[in-house]
Amino acid sequence: MKRDLMDILACPVCKGPLDLRVEEENDEEIVTGSLFCAACIETYPITETIPNLLPPQLRTAP
Repeated sequence: MKRDLMDILACPVCKGPLDLRVEEENDEEIVTGSLFCAACIETYPITETIPNLLPPQLRTAP
């Protein structure tokens, strides 16, 4: 995920701001980490550079 996406991303449930938590990053993008919504107390994973912004009830287990 490119850091620039943080300018346009919002929580899919409440449309609130998301906090970025980086676990692994290379020169170009975030490889693994998560996006956290403080309003919903929900975490959205970033896996292999792809943020999973599906609402929690629609996600499948990895």
